Amino acid sequence: MRLFSTAIVLMSVACLIGLPRAALADDAAERAEIDRNVDTALAKLHETVPGSQQIEKQAYGVLIFPDVFRAGIGIGGEYGKGALRVQGKSVAYYSTGGASIGLQLGAETRSMVFMFMTTGALDDFQRSSGWDVGGDASVALVDVGASGAVDASRSGKPVIAFVFGNSGLMGSLSLEGTKVSKLDLTPDTASGSTAPK
Repeated sequence: MRLFSTAIVLMSVACLIGLPRAALADDAAERAEIDRNVDTALAKLHETVPGSQQIEKQAYGVLIFPDVFRAGIGIGGEYGKGALRVQGKSVAYYSTGGASIGLQLGAETRSMVFMFMTTGALDDFQRSSGWDVGGDASVALVDVGASGAVDASRSGKPVIAFVFGNSGLMGSLSLEGTKVSKLDLTPDTASGSTAPK
């Protein structure tokens, strides 16, 4: 009986030890998936929006949400996960969500990229517990100029936002109601993403 009790205790301890490892493995898998999607989204942005890569090279940090799902009838909602990259490496992971009221029907997927063009803007974002994108006057939503390239008049803002789909930038949009929160996914500093800027 004592041997049976000892075996039960040992099994319980083994399960408890295994739980954090399983959680860490899940976190690592989620980070890897987000990073893969971020790479794809950045490549699409560079391909479909001329001038975006040059602006990205000047940014101190880039927050990328590869797939933001938006759906609703009258009252809509959106959600997506992404990563903040500094010097080409993912340093933290975030979710975006929000609700909007207006004329809308059905569902769509879009990508959002925020480029922090000053150290102050990046520091303010990283210190914040939650970021209300629509309520931040320093965020400029990029549109395409007559030449087909990025409208240069937007490049003077502390934060530049790109919202795009398969066919390029989406025009006549509003970031009102869009909020960003940090995810509890600690980056692997030893083997974090090192995608080039």
